[in-house]
Amino acid sequence: MKHNTQIVGMLPGASAPANNPIRDSLHATPDTAPLQTQLPQRKNIRAEFHDYSGGDYFITICTKDKYHYFGKIHDGKMKFSEIGKYAHDALETLHTHYPYAETLLFVVMPNHIHAIIRITEPADAPGSIPTIRTALGVIVGGYKQSVTRFARRNNIEFNWQSRYHDHIIRGTTDGNNIADYILNNVARWNSDCFYNGE
Repeated sequence: MKHNTQIVGMLPGASAPANNPIRDSLHATPDTAPLQTQLPQRKNIRAEFHDYSGGDYFITICTKDKYHYFGKIHDGKMKFSEIGKYAHDALETLHTHYPYAETLLFVVMPNHIHAIIRITEPADAPGSIPTIRTALGVIVGGYKQSVTRFARRNNIEFNWQSRYHDHIIRGTTDGNNIADYILNNVARWNSDCFYNGE
């Protein structure tokens, strides 16, 4: 990745250096709320200074319990299962469903996927980026739903982890480091943090 990435949606005066990550705040339930309505609140894992509707993003989506639904790595090569092949093809053709999204680089691993997704408004389709939900959330949700539907239609046991991880790519060095990680993910599988010995 040889381009500089502009951070879109950052509030004026805000800064987020790569070596000093912003920690998301926990939203506590007010003490004054009635006991029967006090439910545990989930941590907001998205950056509050960014609208996730423009820019380059590194995403990771895991299968439930990190189960190896997508295939196995053998002799340094990923051997796809039926659903692994579908997950691969769905990432490759993401742009056909979301004209504002481009998959720059991705890898499907036995129990997770990594992808770099660029979100930009296409010149020939102004106003196509969703405004009710963040564009990234729409893309990831639609992708996960597509893979799940394929599994159900074909009677394949499959489940996703409920959330996903994202990282806003900040500049060329950050992008190059992530690209190197993705390109070498299969070769480094045995030392990968998602490797569980299967």
